[in-house]
Amino acid sequence: MDWGELEAWLTARPAIRWQARAPLAAYTSWRLGGPARLLIWPDDPDTCRQLVDYCRRQGYPVLFLGRGTNLLVADTGVEAAVLHTGSLTDVEWDGDTVRAAAGLPLARLAEAAGERGLTGLEFAGGIPGSLGGALVMNAGAYGGQMSDLTRSVRALDPAGRLHDLTGPELGYGYRASRLRGQGWLVLSGSLTLRPGDRAEIQARTAAYLARRREKQPLELPSGGSVFRNPTGEGAGRFIERAGLKGRRLGQMQVSPKHANFIVNLGGGTAAAAKALIEEIQAEVARRFQVELEREVVFWGFDP
Repeated sequence: MDWGELEAWLTARPAIRWQARAPLAAYTSWRLGGPARLLIWPDDPDTCRQLVDYCRRQGYPVLFLGRGTNLLVADTGVEAAVLHTGSLTDVEWDGDTVRAAAGLPLARLAEAAGERGLTGLEFAGGIPGSLGGALVMNAGAYGGQMSDLTRSVRALDPAGRLHDLTGPELGYGYRASRLRGQGWLVLSGSLTLRPGDRAEIQARTAAYLARRREKQPLELPSGGSVFRNPTGEGAGRFIERAGLKGRRLGQMQVSPKHANFIVNLGGGTAAAAKALIEEIQAEVARRFQVELEREVVFWGFDP
């Protein structure tokens, strides 16, 4: 595979910003990860389509990156073209409906909804991811989730074809959708909210954010919740009962504040984070016969 051909294709399009061998640690919430072969910032949906189409036809592996939450990138990086959606932040309001681009921070969208007196997104206050990632993962908290609000999603399938998918077509489940892990790229989403009292909406958002700050280790880099909650009990409780709360490997630690978070104490490695994740899974399975499923996505590790 000749990466020089893709670099030449990008160079011929000066409006597209890109960087070779770009360290991904700066773009993940864990502050971990080696370089991407190419990191590319398309600035509009049509450019995304062109990039995906070209890469697919030429056989270049493509990965999609939002705000880098729920993502663990190997210390050796990834030999792929990584499309960063951070420049895709357009938003349009129409009554109680909002259509926003995939790179818009979800917390910013929730704040804007509250300012307009629209309710439904309060649970997203303080969630660090982008709208695109939230739509793929069906992000949620405090009794709310994206599937409750999603009217439609515009996305590219693995072959680069454009689709407008309605809520039922997205196959939403608990922290899951048909888009997850299947090579789809979300370009934008349309959400239906409800009119409400602005002061009450903002108060609820602030209360959820305060609860998140109280219970979660937001003061340290983390990947968010590491595991999905098993039926009947939170993953963090199983981890704590297994005696792993506070467990440390190098500079990576199971948070003493919330056991379903692994924090980077400074200078941590992705290898240590992965080893902690696997140790937790093995110990919880051994002691309680419960198989913890990761919310975190791995990039660049051997199968």
